[in-house]
Amino acid sequence: MLKTLLPLTVLLSGAALAQTGAPKLDTGDTAWMLVASALVLLMTPGLAFFYGGLSRTQSVLNTMMMSVVSIGLVAVLWLLVGYSLAFGAGGNALVGSLVHLGLDGLAGGLTGTIPTYVFAAFQAMFAIIAVALISGAVIERMRFGAFVLFGALWSLLIYAPLAHWVWSADGWLFKLGALDFAGGTVIHIAAGVSGLVAAAVLGSRLGFPRTAHVPHNVPFVLLGAGLLWFGWMGFNAGSALAANQTAALAFITTLIAPAAAMLTWLGLESVRTGKPTAVGAATGLVVGLVAITPACAFVSPAASVVVGALGAAASFGAVQLKTRLKADDALDVFACHGVAGIVGALLTGALAWTTGSGKPVGEQLVIQLIGVVAAVAYTGLGSFVLLKLVSLLTPLRVPVSQEIAGMDVSAHSEQGYADNETGLGAPVFVGGD
Repeated sequence: MLKTLLPLTVLLSGAALAQTGAPKLDTGDTAWMLVASALVLLMTPGLAFFYGGLSRTQSVLNTMMMSVVSIGLVAVLWLLVGYSLAFGAGGNALVGSLVHLGLDGLAGGLTGTIPTYVFAAFQAMFAIIAVALISGAVIERMRFGAFVLFGALWSLLIYAPLAHWVWSADGWLFKLGALDFAGGTVIHIAAGVSGLVAAAVLGSRLGFPRTAHVPHNVPFVLLGAGLLWFGWMGFNAGSALAANQTAALAFITTLIAPAAAMLTWLGLESVRTGKPTAVGAATGLVVGLVAITPACAFVSPAASVVVGALGAAASFGAVQLKTRLKADDALDVFACHGVAGIVGALLTGALAWTTGSGKPVGEQLVIQLIGVVAAVAYTGLGSFVLLKLVSLLTPLRVPVSQEIAGMDVSAHSEQGYADNETGLGAPVFVGGD
């Protein structure tokens, strides 16, 4: 397995596949990667439904729009400069060169056996959902414009350099030997930590933690979770950049780990409250997806059960300790993505031996820990600085009156649920959320 995975890490860096002779275009690999890229794109609308269902009725559109706008915002930024900062040839240990601004120089090129344009598009989908994930921590109180500005800066100054560290052949974590197959460190730890910092800087929602903020549409939550799981198959298996045995391993572990995580979450929930919930099932499977992401092609299918179960247990515990963090991470982005991402990254080092794909366990664990600490420190401090910078240009938080009334009308002049007779939004019942 090690011999299979080592060329893969070269592929992920954007370098050509090491072969005897020039690399050749493979139409089967290309077709798979076009589909995988589309699957990953679907994850962000899926996240919009997942987050939207967990929000209040009067803020559902604003919550979903934070994910939707990330698609347009990050796709354009990735074209202009993001890809080059992450994968620009000739970069240093910290950031790529600017040689590929506007995707210049990629036409006709190959990354392994697929067109480099396809590789760039696939990576764009990762950058998009990373920004969208952060929004769950700040819903119902952050100004839409402030989120867009923060997301733009974060994508270029935090995400792209971190992706370079881990996935570029020039990156220092890549050279160190850190394993992150599909983004546990680059996406989930980064988004989770950044979301927690943003929640702390913004302050708590009105009434938190005394007032319960309950999901307004649980079917939306289940729909969103299902779309995420569906798209995640392209997220993880697509990171092989080929239709091969490595993709097959990533695919099967992406099925098994979330299943184990969902069952674990429901079991813990039943012990704690007496009943399993639909929101718990959805949350558990998403946590399992997060945990297996860095490990999906480095651990055996049997080991993926352990990854899913331990990831769910850790995140479940983190959710229970939420109020002690003194940061109102509204949709538990840190608990579900940050914590599960950290657990997944460390378990990658602990269990990579099950496929013979890593260094000795102790050595690989140390490397994984270095990667986790570096990602937490860089994304945490960087997000704090960027938020303070944005606050100099525009207020981060909406006025109290808008927060009470909900974000949809004030931010978008629309409402998620209109009364059929009056055309007005659905009433907010006293005693509800």
